[in-house]
Amino acid sequence: MAKNVKKVLMLHGFAQSGTIFSKRMGAVRKACGKDIDLVFLDAPHVLTPVDIAETFNSPQELGAAEDTNAEPALQPRGWWKFDPERKRTDGLEESLIFLRDILRKDHYEGVFGFSQGAAMAAILAALLERPHVLPEFLVDGNPPHPPLTFCVAVAGFRPRSPLCDKIFLPSYSTPTLHVLGRTDVIVVEERSKTLLDVSENKRIEYHDGGHFVPSKANWRAFFRDYLHNPTGDVPSPGPGNVSQPASGTATPITPA
Repeated sequence: MAKNVKKVLMLHGFAQSGTIFSKRMGAVRKACGKDIDLVFLDAPHVLTPVDIAETFNSPQELGAAEDTNAEPALQPRGWWKFDPERKRTDGLEESLIFLRDILRKDHYEGVFGFSQGAAMAAILAALLERPHVLPEFLVDGNPPHPPLTFCVAVAGFRPRSPLCDKIFLPSYSTPTLHVLGRTDVIVVEERSKTLLDVSENKRIEYHDGGHFVPSKANWRAFFRDYLHNPTGDVPSPGPGNVSQPASGTATPITPA
């Protein structure tokens, strides 16, 4: 692989997997070319039917979850599980340790996440700025990786838990592109604002669709240009038709 290839961690949404997210991001992957290496990961927690049934709050959402009887690469996974009161992020610490072990082995330019994966991407970016708030994240007392150059959060939100408060508050400064759907009924504007409020160095772009990563030609070109030059003056994707759902399993509606 050429030395100038930029690696980007790709974090899927709740009840997805790295394989599913990769397939749904196929058009964006192709647009990025060979000098952007999108590294799709599987969250460490395999979800059971009970996990999914307890988490999703409506038949519509439950129907959006992936098949729990699927082959291993397609099994639904999560970065954490939701408690009934939505005040904990059960399993988040284990996911951060998992990501620590990924980060320590290579260099990554940034992180790109969708829905729960977008929340996880922002958590990771913020934690790399202040890694000592979670001693288990350190390797021999040192950070596993330098702070990331950028974070992309599509349909992101800030989870509620004591650990997340330690990581996020009062704010984090990694340049973050927030992509929000104007008709998203899963991560609604009020919920997405909880992440925007702690994102000190943010750029916000809206698409006309719902809860998915937009993938029309204008958005493919925008993501390509942004990932190549995240701190540059990349023009907005501009108005266009509603994008088709390309990464669309739902993240449960929970109080922000």
